[in-house]
Amino acid sequence: MMNLLHIDSSIRGEWSISRRLTARAAAAWRAAHPDGTVEYRDLGAEPLPHLDADGGLARMTPPDQHTPAQRESWELSERLVDEVKRADVVLLGLPLYNYGAPSSVKSWVDHLIVAGLTYDPTTQEGLLGGREFVVLASRGGGYGEGTPRHGWDHAEQWLPHGLSMTGLEPRFIHAELTLAPSVPAMAELIPLHEASLAAAEKEIDNLWVPASAQR
Repeated sequence: MMNLLHIDSSIRGEWSISRRLTARAAAAWRAAHPDGTVEYRDLGAEPLPHLDADGGLARMTPPDQHTPAQRESWELSERLVDEVKRADVVLLGLPLYNYGAPSSVKSWVDHLIVAGLTYDPTTQEGLLGGREFVVLASRGGGYGEGTPRHGWDHAEQWLPHGLSMTGLEPRFIHAELTLAPSVPAMAELIPLHEASLAAAEKEIDNLWVPASAQR
């Protein structure tokens, strides 16, 4: 049975474009896999604890020598890794905050970097490869080539590197200029935002073709 891991990270609730896109993608996946199962994690509503001294040292200490605090952090990482391992497809909503990924996504990534669980410490081989990883990225402004802030999107630059040890390889689908409808100074950019959103939605709709459409 196929399994989807659906992760949101936006703090904007019903106003979030990344949540709108992940919901659309999850619906498309369910339509293509009617017998599949979906696990959901909301990093925006329930952020994970960032790695502190206990969490960091838990990864450098044999499990049988863990303090209670180290054991708690280690067990959380095990649960997060198991969520990914159960998934055939991982779907992540990734809004751009202050030119980077939400800190909740950084924490999720940190918890996935565990020797022996997500990569082989001897060969450095990633152990989470072989599954589809789709990232639905929303950006309030424009960051494409030729724009004044080209290269300022550090979330997309970082995520493949941050997860590289695990074998996960993200595929990005973007919606840009998402603030245009709500920021008067960006009003003239609304048509570009609408075109970007429509292109993202079309790409999402083509991700998985329902079995009924293949007949």
